[in-house]
Amino acid sequence: MDHGARAQTQLMFCRKTMALTHKQKEKVTVEVKRHEKDTGSPEYQIALFTEKIKKLTAHLKKNAKDFHSRRGLLKMISKRKRLMSYLEKTNEKAYKALTKKLEIKG
Repeated sequence: MDHGARAQTQLMFCRKTMALTHKQKEKVTVEVKRHEKDTGSPEYQIALFTEKIKKLTAHLKKNAKDFHSRRGLLKMISKRKRLMSYLEKTNEKAYKALTKKLEIKG
């Protein structure tokens, strides 16, 4: 197997996993970052959780009996809900803007 074929195989494997790639993370969080190196703000984390939840929901539609992934999904939803609650208490304006931007129920 030459280097090109190996790289192609790794790329295909990466697409099939449930983890987000660097490009996917950048695409999702570019609008909500507070600054260039922001990785910890509630807005950033909520945006990442939202994308992971969407991806995992699609996976569970195809694999209804994947109960381990379903548990992970519920944990992610709970964590996102706590972060959103925190953001609403501390910065209501940012909370409203984020829910509108990510199309999340508030």
